[in-house]
Amino acid sequence: MKEQPIRFGIIIPAHNEGAVLAQTLDSLLGQTLPAYRIVVVDDNSTDSTAEILATYCQRYPSVRTLYRSSSEQRLPGAKIVQAFNAGLEFLEEVDIICKFDADLIFPPQYLETLQTHYLQNLHLGMCGGVCSIEKEGKWIKENLTNKNHLRGALKSYRKECFEAIGGLREAMGWDTLDELLAQYHGWELLVIEDLVVKHLRPTASRYNAQALYMQGGMFYRLRYGGLLSLLASAKLAYRKKSLRLFWDYMKGYLKAKKEKQPFLVTPEEGKWIRDYRWRHIKQKF
Repeated sequence: MKEQPIRFGIIIPAHNEGAVLAQTLDSLLGQTLPAYRIVVVDDNSTDSTAEILATYCQRYPSVRTLYRSSSEQRLPGAKIVQAFNAGLEFLEEVDIICKFDADLIFPPQYLETLQTHYLQNLHLGMCGGVCSIEKEGKWIKENLTNKNHLRGALKSYRKECFEAIGGLREAMGWDTLDELLAQYHGWELLVIEDLVVKHLRPTASRYNAQALYMQGGMFYRLRYGGLLSLLASAKLAYRKKSLRLFWDYMKGYLKAKKEKQPFLVTPEEGKWIRDYRWRHIKQKF
């Protein structure tokens, strides 16, 4: 008996993505394994996003859209997850839940490749390729990509794993926390390094001071503790080649600690996360 294909459900939060959205949708509609459903959440767009979506919804039964009114403020974290969560009601009958950005061009075999890995390993909870950016006419892998971290731009989750981690948190750091919680609950993570996606508009490195403080605050909310937060801040600042960022991250951590901001994980999950981080640090040395 022939095995039934996995049903992929894709949610794409989109805010003023009219310049690139059609390229993303075309690449997904041209997959060798068609998606069961593609939901684009129009998050308060003021450009041509709505008109483009109306055209695609009329032509393709698998494409759905809904409009969400929200703040114009572009802080990382909560806003994009809120938009993603608004689309979940359309994905009740899927096996794999995907959160994709609206500015990606996927290779034709992308979903079929994910299906192969999910079928081969029933313990695989999260899976995806890597992002590349264009520089001087060449596409190179983003420096935020590595074998242990799936970029927030192209997440996919086995439905059972997604339910085990309680979905995505509406907070900065959601795309790190999901991976940690998946592993805490016994699921495996896979980054397919030769499955390359073109990222048309990479995440801006210039967030305002509040957003930078939120990054440091996230370390506190994940129960990293002081020393681990210091090391994580130093690592991020080094990768972004900015000493000032280190101080901003640490200010954010201390601010969150002083204000006793709510934790994103339980004490047990926090202990597991700290142990996990320290194991990886020790392995590098």
